[in-house]
Amino acid sequence: GAGPRGTPTLHNGRVYAFGATGILNALDAATGKLVWSRNVASETNTKTPFWGFSSSPLVIGDTVIVAASGNLVAYDAATGNQKWVGPKAGGSYSSPHLVTIGGVAQVLLMGEGRLISVAPADGKQIWEHQWSGGSIVQPALGSDGEVLIAGQENGTRSIEVGRGAGGWTVKERWTSNGLKPYFNDFVVHKGHAFGFDNRILSCIDLKDGQRKWKGGRYGNGQLVLLPDQDLLLVLSEEGEVALVGATPDQFAEVAKVPAIKGKTWNHPALVGDILLVRNGEEMAAFRLSRAN
Repeated sequence: GAGPRGTPTLHNGRVYAFGATGILNALDAATGKLVWSRNVASETNTKTPFWGFSSSPLVIGDTVIVAASGNLVAYDAATGNQKWVGPKAGGSYSSPHLVTIGGVAQVLLMGEGRLISVAPADGKQIWEHQWSGGSIVQPALGSDGEVLIAGQENGTRSIEVGRGAGGWTVKERWTSNGLKPYFNDFVVHKGHAFGFDNRILSCIDLKDGQRKWKGGRYGNGQLVLLPDQDLLLVLSEEGEVALVGATPDQFAEVAKVPAIKGKTWNHPALVGDILLVRNGEEMAAFRLSRAN
């Protein structure tokens, strides 16, 4: 459908939004008034991808970073002046992702053929890892320098990133076909990864990538982790809300209710006791009962 693909970012009273045609706008959050605007697509000479630009802006201090289909670009958050252009990672629908590995803050980006890491200050490449498994889903951090990357083609891969006297090293730990997400995010919880294996939920062990269970047909839905309750809040492609246990023992659907109608590819959002769900047709808010 028409409209933006990336999530706007709220920071210091401003909203930063990157549209499907490659326009980055900074708006006053209180009034919606335009503060500045940049045509990232034309500035980087990047053609609009088939599904449109879909990067969610990443704000770090006084810098806002977007991915123009695999090409990282940074702007001054206050003025919109360009600060740097990073290396090209290949066509991508992924977003810049801030992590800290070995005590060093860095921005990761999934590209068409590789995962790259750059320095937030100047966009210089720190390390890279060749990977042809997909360029949509965000990478995730495990423990002790473990980075998880996933895609529909090659499944999920665990890599170990370290820094020694000779510089940065990147080693493959394992690759698993037990979790193959398309554009659906996966989450990491207590030594396991939970997400969509194509259109069915799956859980894999982060020690070796072995699948623990697979179940629940939610289509191309999305999910949010509720870590304090060991639950996954799932919004199905049909607009149903489900609670699924985020434990490796077995697939267990705790509850499921219809929420909205129509094709639903959006993430649910939970704020306090309010659950927000939406798609291209409607949006609904539900007040949830708090536990005693």
